[in-house]
Amino acid sequence: MIITGVDVHVVNLPLTSPFRSSFETKTGETRTVVRVTTDDGHVGWGETMWGSPVARLTEQLSSSLIGKSPFALEEFHATHTMVPFFYGYIGYAALAGLDVACWDLMGKITGRPLTDLIGGRVRDTVPITALITRADAPDAPPADLPVALAEHAAKVVAIGGFTAVKLKGTKDVDGDVKIMRALRAVLPDVELRVDPNAAWSVPESIRAGLRMEELDLEYLEDPCWGIDGMARVREKIRIPLCTNMCVVAFEDFAPAMRLGAVDVIHGDVYKWGGIKATKDLAAHCSTFGLGMNLHSGGELGIATAAHLAVVASTPVLNRAIDSMYYLHDDDIIDPIPLHNGRLSVPDGPGLGVVVDEDKLAHYAALNAREGDLVK
Repeated sequence: MIITGVDVHVVNLPLTSPFRSSFETKTGETRTVVRVTTDDGHVGWGETMWGSPVARLTEQLSSSLIGKSPFALEEFHATHTMVPFFYGYIGYAALAGLDVACWDLMGKITGRPLTDLIGGRVRDTVPITALITRADAPDAPPADLPVALAEHAAKVVAIGGFTAVKLKGTKDVDGDVKIMRALRAVLPDVELRVDPNAAWSVPESIRAGLRMEELDLEYLEDPCWGIDGMARVREKIRIPLCTNMCVVAFEDFAPAMRLGAVDVIHGDVYKWGGIKATKDLAAHCSTFGLGMNLHSGGELGIATAAHLAVVASTPVLNRAIDSMYYLHDDDIIDPIPLHNGRLSVPDGPGLGVVVDEDKLAHYAALNAREGDLVK
């Protein structure tokens, strides 16, 4: 069987409520969806980050798949090794969308779930993190914000059964520390994390870290910018440091290890360029005794299914992963079940999900009217 067609769609999907970080407030996601077909009628689906820039590059790269077997992924990636060099995250994202679609095809052709093709299952469900932002208490005055967000988080945990909570931090370092203290007061047994997306300086990160040591955080994610800055912070505080901003490619791994900059690395199929690259990152983390988790860039169901397959087949990925899946107002697949803070790993062939092509067309039309929901 050979690939005979690749179709690329850009969709806009709303969130149930605004989501705020240190650099943006968003009310929806723009994602690129890929449909790959073979001469014998098989269809593989992929999905990746962002919209029109990724979609254009995906269409350019897709020509190299036409006439090839979906199993020839090593050749595909070897042909395009320079794409991330020239296009950065857009390059990784475009490669990943096509990569995931080919893996979905391989599973459907062989009749096996993706998990079976990449190592076999070590878990059947995957815990996800409850994500808390200042947008969750929009009417609270600054003095009351920590308590308001803590009350909101406690309700989310009680209703959803989450075992981990992550605060999206801001440039307000003191405010973030106060919120984390309020969260710990009402959630004594939940894993807590805070992620300012490198909005703090090194001195601010050290001071905040020292103030939060008593909270027994699971980790502090990207408080400041760069491997050097993270290493300076890690020298001074006892909270484990996590990153998805300073170790973002394999060439970053060695300098981060030499400087002792991080304890946990966030992978991401769509920021690292595909399934195998993410599994390779897991092997690096296991070899060096690091923890690993998965970043979320707002995955819809197709992309979430790929992340779940990676986690289900990778022992080192044993934490509650970041996932915005539960925050979306709808999906373009039959929904993935979420029970007690855990997503069920699909067990059908390939990604194990069914795409609703009417919804795909609806949300593609929404993107055509609105344009990309850019940062």
